[in-house]
Amino acid sequence: MKKLLLAVFALLGVALGAYLLWANAGRDLPLPASDGGFQAFTEMGGDSGRGNLVGIQPYLLPVDYSSEAAFLAKLNAYFASAKRRGVLNPKSIVVLPEYTGTWLVAMGEKRRVYAAKTSGEALQTVALSNLFAFFRAKLSTPDSTQDPTTDALFRMKAAEMAETYQRVFSGLAKKYGVTVVAGSILLPKPKVGNGQLAVGNGQLQNVSAVFRPDGSLAGIVRKAFPIEAEQKFLCAGKISDNPVFDTPAGKLGVLVCADAWFSPAYAALKAKGVELLAVPSYSMMDNAWQLPWGGYSGHPTPPDARADVGRITEGEAWQRYTMPARAPREAGIQRGINVFLRGNLWDLGTDGGTILLRDSARLAPMVNAATLSVVWL
Repeated sequence: MKKLLLAVFALLGVALGAYLLWANAGRDLPLPASDGGFQAFTEMGGDSGRGNLVGIQPYLLPVDYSSEAAFLAKLNAYFASAKRRGVLNPKSIVVLPEYTGTWLVAMGEKRRVYAAKTSGEALQTVALSNLFAFFRAKLSTPDSTQDPTTDALFRMKAAEMAETYQRVFSGLAKKYGVTVVAGSILLPKPKVGNGQLAVGNGQLQNVSAVFRPDGSLAGIVRKAFPIEAEQKFLCAGKISDNPVFDTPAGKLGVLVCADAWFSPAYAALKAKGVELLAVPSYSMMDNAWQLPWGGYSGHPTPPDARADVGRITEGEAWQRYTMPARAPREAGIQRGINVFLRGNLWDLGTDGGTILLRDSARLAPMVNAATLSVVWL
């Protein structure tokens, strides 16, 4: 019996050693090239000294999330290009798209994660190569979540993601002396304490952080109206709880993607005296904007929009029922920018074009590449 137990333990040791070798192999990738070039440039108005809203539509790849250095290098290249164009100044507010920080969940992983054909395959590899941490995270998954696997994956990497997200965007804000609306990131009920973005213990939330020109964290905005696909793993914030931000260019409000469809969001902005609006967004699926509009995702379509369900395209609906129409009419806001994430992120697909608002609305060129858009104030 003693020999049998020794043999079993020896086999377990060999198996554990083999697993650890596999799990840790292929995690060091060279820094990917980052040219930071923009394929299109759009601007409304001219420099009057009052500042501007600068929308950076990045083109992101899985390998851009392989390390903090890779993520920083890619984004810094875009900021540097914007600086060379002369559109960044101390009153600039730079806006990145929704989910820009979310795929930091893939940071520091095996090469096969970045080469995977699907996001499901990539995330499965993340779970398998961090098996013990994944199961620990799964034990902490709230009972209320409908997708405990997704919750556990992001919970497992949350602290590292939050620290990297803050260091990168705080550093960019300080380096270029601008206000930064840092897209968004998924974290377990995050909070701000002592100027730091900290991870909480509740359900995942989709949040956007705003950094001041000195690099300090001004606060976070929580998505209040998750779409149907997000409702399986995200907890909604309260639109009335979201802060507004005093910037060198004026009082800024932030609506995370789908929140820009809802009248209560504009009522809250109006009550707080918001003058400028930033909307970080993401439209999943290639060519999504050319498809017939299916109405509000995960929420009842309001009466003023029902007649257009199935009659107009998704892209037309974004221009008719979000910031360009609702901000001036419902909140008295005449200056805003809505930026969409583009790239080749596994099989997820991307679509959308930057929408600029300066009294009237304008759609920037629809290209699946990096673009720069500016609304002068």
